Amino acid sequence: MQWLSDLVAWLVRDGFGLDPAGRLGGSIHFFIYDVIKIFILLGVLIFTISWVQSYFPPERTRRILGQRQGLGANIMAALLGTITPFCSCSSIPLFIGFTSAGLPLGVTFAFLISSPLVDLASIILLASVFNWTIALAYVAVGLVLAVLGGTLISRMKMEGQVEAFVFNSPVMESDDGHLTRRQRFDFARDQVAEIFGKVWLYVLIGVGIGAAIHNWVPEAFISALLGQDKWWSVLVATVVGMPMYADIFGTLPIAEALVGKGVGIGTALAFMMAVTALSLPSMIMLKRVVKLPLLLLFVGIVATGIIVIGYVFNAFGPMLL
Repeated sequence: MQWLSDLVAWLVRDGFGLDPAGRLGGSIHFFIYDVIKIFILLGVLIFTISWVQSYFPPERTRRILGQRQGLGANIMAALLGTITPFCSCSSIPLFIGFTSAGLPLGVTFAFLISSPLVDLASIILLASVFNWTIALAYVAVGLVLAVLGGTLISRMKMEGQVEAFVFNSPVMESDDGHLTRRQRFDFARDQVAEIFGKVWLYVLIGVGIGAAIHNWVPEAFISALLGQDKWWSVLVATVVGMPMYADIFGTLPIAEALVGKGVGIGTALAFMMAVTALSLPSMIMLKRVVKLPLLLLFVGIVATGIIVIGYVFNAFGPMLL
């Protein structure tokens, strides 16, 4: 979106009387440009993806997953998670519905990992911030993490670690995807409004933090804490990201600014993945439906996977940028 960057630069220079290359002008340019870019992409992408989602409501997704078993079911769950993008907290009710409907625990956890971590809108946004190679590599490792996580949990036979009420929860029968074109349009439009209502503040906060990092936090400080030569950088990024709650749209500008300051791409992606897959609010909600051993197993598997992915991207990421 070079045209947008140039337009914002003109606004900062001629409208605000600031140098877009200066610290204050650069921060304002970063903020306005990223907010407009993300909102434009979100509007178009959410509408398009929601139209696709209208063919895969939760009940239909449950039926599709119920037709498969084993590794194939985990792979299908991870793939369906990419076209049914829910934040980690809103994935919990689906986890309850899938489990109460009799789906294997590994399948529901594969979906639970994939859904907030990888979705079509985030792929395109990630490509717009970095490039398509990074975006597709992120998708691949996210799906692998979801499949492996679901498979490991399945092998551990942890069904007894799910709270009893989950299995007794009523399964709501929802629309099976047979909608008119007008209904699909209304659904997609409503999804745009609903998701915007949920994420706009996180986008503004994320872009604001990104602008501050990009133009106000000294590069030497960032490098000393999270530089590519620091072995602990991925661990710190993962631990810092876990208590937060945001979706990938709010974390992307922060990751962009961190990489611009010399932070490894793997460290930035580890932060993003920890925020989206292991946020503290979602873990609190998950603790309500599973017992502590299963919760710790889930957190341990996902956190370990994120850390490994971070180090792998730090090692090979420069070849992808």
